[in-house]
Order: sequence, then structure tokens, then C-alpha cells
Amino acid sequence: MHDPRAYTYRVFRSEADGCFVASTLEFPSLSCLGDTQDEALHGMVDVVREALEILEGEGREAPLPMGSRRYSGHLSLRIPPEEHRRVAMEAAEAGVSINQLVAARI
Repeated sequence: MHDPRAYTYRVFRSEADGCFVASTLEFPSLSCLGDTQDEALHGMVDVVREALEILEGEGREAPLPMGSRRYSGHLSLRIPPEEHRRVAMEAAEAGVSINQLVAARI
């Protein structure tokens, strides 16, 4: 079982709910509310721990934490031909490759 603390968490203040809301990228359907940021975050870690235990009990794979995933560094992107032309022209004017231009913008 993965360590629930290894997942990617986000905590924000919800004025509509009048509290803090914690969520995690790897389990987008789960969230936890709290009166403080710490309360929401710690509660969310507990929710993920329970989800991992359920998945393990059912023999199902849990998502890998984002920090444990391997990335190739290769990104394929489809854009309209007109946009491709514009980016190619901008890269040529800057004296760099399209890849260098787009990577610098990201």
C-alpha cells in the first residue's frame, strides 16, 4: 500500500462553505472540509488512507502518487495548423526551435 502522505494535496479556503477544503490530484472525487488548513489537510490524508485500504481490500490498484511517477520528458501536443505556423514563425524570429520556445513558455 502507498503511503497516504505521498499524494499531492491542495487546501483552499471556500467562502461559500465557510471552511477550508482539501483535495488530492490522484483521487479527484475525494475531499475533506475543516475549520483550519491543518484540520482539512490531516482529514484528507485520513480519507486517502481509508481509500487505499478499501482498494487494497478489493484487490484493486491504487493510483501512484504524482511524485513516484516517471516522466519521459516527451510531450506530444496537437494544435491548429494556423497556431503551429504562428509558433514556428515566432521561434524562427527568436532564433530558437519550436520546442525551446514552447518549453520556455511552460
